This record gives sequence, C-alpha cells and structure tokens, in this order.
Amino acid sequence: MNQDYEVISVESTSPPYDLEGANWYRYTIGQGKNRIFGYRQGDLGTITRSVEDLVLRLNERRFGSKGRVHLCMSSRGKPAAKQ
Repeated sequence: MNQDYEVISVESTSPPYDLEGANWYRYTIGQGKNRIFGYRQGDLGTITRSVEDLVLRLNERRFGSKGRVHLCMSSRGKPAAKQ
C-alpha cells in the first residue's frame, strides 16, 4: 500500500465498554480503505497531538527509520563492530 497513514477524526464520545469517567474521545486513523480506531481519555488538544504523533511514527515505520544504528553485542558484552 503506497498511502500514508492520516488522522481521519478525533471526536468526543461516551466511555468505552466497562470504563467510566468523562472526556473520552474516539480517534480514527486511516490508510486508504484501512482504519484504526482507538479511545483516549483527556483533553482534546493533548489527544489530538498524541494521535498525530502516532500517525507520524506509523509512517516512519513504513519506510524504515533513518539515522538509527543497530548494534549487535559480541560474546564479551561489548558492542560488536559495525558491518
């Protein structure tokens, strides 16, 4: 799939099953026809930023992380040389 993930909506809702309290939001993340739904409790601004951060990380995972180094431990417990 060549499409990025994106925030479709963040909407006020009642608590999910078996949970209580106020200030619940249901978010929807989309990638083409695929949808991810979730619930968070808190204030709209914080939740919106959190979902936007999640979308950013999902998109980064699709293409691999740039600038990260994978270290392998040698048998002596020290990082092995980069290959």
